Amino acid sequence: MLVIEYKVKAKKLQYLAIEEAIKTTQFIRNKCLRYWIDAPKEAKIDRFALNKYSTELRNEFKFVANLNSMAVQSSAERTWLAISRFYDNCKKKISSKKGYPRFQHDNRSVEYKTSGWKLNPTKRRITITDKKGIGELKLLGKWDIQTYLVKSIKRVRLVRRADGYYCQFCIDAEVKDIQPVTGNEIGLDVGIESFYTDSNGHLEANPKFFRKAEKSIKHAQRRIYKKKKGSSGRKKTRAIFARKHLRISRQRNEHAKKIARNVCKSNDLVAYENLQVRNLLKNHCLAKSIVDASWYLFRQWIEYFTGKFGKLAVAVAPHYTSQKCSNCGVIVKKSLSTRTHVCSCGCNLHRDENAAINILNLARQARTGHVQSNAVGLATSTLLDESLLEQVTR
Repeated sequence: MLVIEYKVKAKKLQYLAIEEAIKTTQFIRNKCLRYWIDAPKEAKIDRFALNKYSTELRNEFKFVANLNSMAVQSSAERTWLAISRFYDNCKKKISSKKGYPRFQHDNRSVEYKTSGWKLNPTKRRITITDKKGIGELKLLGKWDIQTYLVKSIKRVRLVRRADGYYCQFCIDAEVKDIQPVTGNEIGLDVGIESFYTDSNGHLEANPKFFRKAEKSIKHAQRRIYKKKKGSSGRKKTRAIFARKHLRISRQRNEHAKKIARNVCKSNDLVAYENLQVRNLLKNHCLAKSIVDASWYLFRQWIEYFTGKFGKLAVAVAPHYTSQKCSNCGVIVKKSLSTRTHVCSCGCNLHRDENAAINILNLARQARTGHVQSNAVGLATSTLLDESLLEQVTR
């Protein structure tokens, strides 16, 4: 599935109509969730029951009927996704919270399926054809949606962000760009001091986007509380604060994407640690720095580009990768503040470079031994668990 995004240019009344459609989507989702909560135990509530209930909402509320019928179904399906995820977590008997579905208070998108919208022949404008009054929207961007058939567009989303509204097209297309074999293999050890250290000794600098903008963000946040609640001034300062966070989010994403693309293009095998970032964030001394480093985002882009380029990505268990000597295999215990690995065998390396070599060695062992793999070039040497479910079944 390929997602192409354009920024939307429209009139003020059209923006208000988009906002009304987004609020209607939130209303349907919350009503479906309440219907599931209040249902008796013997009643079977599944995806089809929620779709049927959404039809009843169309008959009961006029503002719901004004939304396209497939968009109403899509709202009910969002509820079922949250419920089914909760059921799956209960079946797995995970030790942490099961993710009980919550009521939504700040929905930011409305999704249409194959109806409720129409592309102009130039494919630079889209018309929303339901009764919400959105009408024709101008699409701003450099993507070439003209190269895809209209019937290959399976979803159209209108998304609200801090700097405006966007239109996303979900296209049923397989993206492949098979790259020539390079014969290179690399192990990556992500960190805070440097963005990553590879098995060749290269240290990629950590840009620290949030740390650099932290002073400006705190200043913008303080200005919010100086404004009166409900005033237009408070609304404007909140928008400024949100745009600053959005800018940092985009910087992180573009940086991770650029670095991952270069790594995957120049190596046939990319090995990295299967880190449980959610658990690492419980360390409140390092949580802000870990989030700023965006380790999981970097991993996601590596998995995407290895599948696109026909390369192999291997996630290995992180246990003792920093303590084990990459030369002789002896465990050399060291604290987190010790940045140099010194072993009795004469091995003297940077701590992260030693870990990267160990990660690469584990990936090579996994490739030649018992390993779970799939068609898009992902493999894991660890047991199949919650964090790797999507990776293995993709």
